[in-house]
Amino acid sequence: MNNYELRDIIMKLRNKVFGFCVYILFPLYGLGGYAQVSSAIDSTSIRIGDQMRYTMQVETDSTQIVVFPEGQTFTPLEVIESYKTDTTRNTSRFLLTKEYALTQFDSGHYTIPRQKVMVGDQVFFTDSLKVEVRDVLVDTTKQKMYEIKPLVDVDASFSNWRKYIGWILIPLVLIGLIAFLLLRRKKRKEARENELPPYERAILALQRIDASHLLEEESHKEYYSQLSDTARKYIDEEVYDHAMESTTDELIERLDEEIKSGSLNLDKHTVEELKNVLKTADMAKFAKSKPDIGTAKADRNVIERVINETKEAIPEPTEEELLADEEYRKAAIEKKRKKKIIFGSLAVIGALGITLLIFILTKGYDVVKDSLLGHPTKELAETEWISSTYGSPPVTVSSPKVLIRNSFQLTEEQKQVLKGNETFVYGSILGNFYVAVSTIQFKQQQQEVDLEKAVEGAIKGMEAQGAKNITFKTEEYETLRGAKGLKVFGEMEADNPITKKTQKGEYLMLYFGEGGGFQQIIVVFNKEDRYAKDVAQRIINSVELKNAE
Repeated sequence: MNNYELRDIIMKLRNKVFGFCVYILFPLYGLGGYAQVSSAIDSTSIRIGDQMRYTMQVETDSTQIVVFPEGQTFTPLEVIESYKTDTTRNTSRFLLTKEYALTQFDSGHYTIPRQKVMVGDQVFFTDSLKVEVRDVLVDTTKQKMYEIKPLVDVDASFSNWRKYIGWILIPLVLIGLIAFLLLRRKKRKEARENELPPYERAILALQRIDASHLLEEESHKEYYSQLSDTARKYIDEEVYDHAMESTTDELIERLDEEIKSGSLNLDKHTVEELKNVLKTADMAKFAKSKPDIGTAKADRNVIERVINETKEAIPEPTEEELLADEEYRKAAIEKKRKKKIIFGSLAVIGALGITLLIFILTKGYDVVKDSLLGHPTKELAETEWISSTYGSPPVTVSSPKVLIRNSFQLTEEQKQVLKGNETFVYGSILGNFYVAVSTIQFKQQQQEVDLEKAVEGAIKGMEAQGAKNITFKTEEYETLRGAKGLKVFGEMEADNPITKKTQKGEYLMLYFGEGGGFQQIIVVFNKEDRYAKDVAQRIINSVELKNAE
């Protein structure tokens, strides 16, 4: 036996021993922290936009923490939803199931990448999976086909302005109505109280102070402020009309003068009590003094006694004083009425101003101005358009207004070649907007049309009508139905006969030589008119030759 044969025998024995060890140790490893991770999908082929279910299962013991992948880790597929983990117990082990809803919006063959799962301190990776995303088949032989419609410009910026106004005005009106009712209720209540005599208003104010529980809340400053104001208001209305703005010493001095003059039959002891209460009120308001509750309630009774005695001490008014008071009362009522009218008008103007400002900020000043004050070209764009056929050979054009026939007399030389010449126009070339459709029919069907000469003739015709500084470009043009012609466009200037100012304009022209004739469509508009270009382009896009196939 040589060395090579001996080495082969040793290698075979070592492999058998290793296999035996693995066979013995593997079950033991399963009894410890062993975990199993698997993945699957419910379908390997879906249509664009459909969902597939991707399922992960982890079998482990109860001591391990399992972390599933989250977020867009399935790229190129997109995760629509990540479902909650479902846990099933089997004796001492758990089976955790996690599902994901995946989709893709482009057809093709994709590979779902391996997904990372953490089980305790160990990292596991699932297998990558291949999927197919199929196109949605459409049977075009059974689908009825239609011609492409011409573009229609829609003024989306402010076309539904009534709807926007409704959405804004309705909440404003409701808020305003609620505020008006609450304010009106408050004013009516105040008005009813103001209609009461001063004495009854003062007693009502004292009753409100009693019901306010200010002393229990230790609001001594507010309590004495209301108490002082009640006494001062009553004296202001009945005795001294500057009692509210006077200091305590000034008020007491004034009352002493009234007593000395005989205008007020009030006991000096009552005045002294009033002085003490007002001094206490000043201390509470400015020095933050806090008299005890008993003193505060006693001061309240003093104020009521002062009001009662002052009422009895005031002499009865004379007839002249009553008349003057009645006139004053009527003047005050008229003043309040005018004030209400002014405030109501300002509120309405303010609401309209806010609404207008919102529209200006969202839609722009020019759009709002044109919608409120009107704009001739904007009205053309928003009116109901008319589609008509003009001349022979016929030309179909959509326009905001019907074009008016404007026939020209043919010369004898032209009559030898032409059967007729028809022109239909709207507006003026020197105005804001001008549309013209001309058709010429030849006597000989094989007559060829030199479109370049026709363009030169149109330019000269525009110059004859007052246009100047005309620039132009040409390009081939084809209608939706396949009629081929020539498109000419450019800029020009003209003197407006009304404003006497030079007006910059643009124009679009289409020329066709179809059906044994010649067709010309011209649109001229003001360059500075922000609506005119869209209207002109809409007219040009609508042009079609009736016999075009």
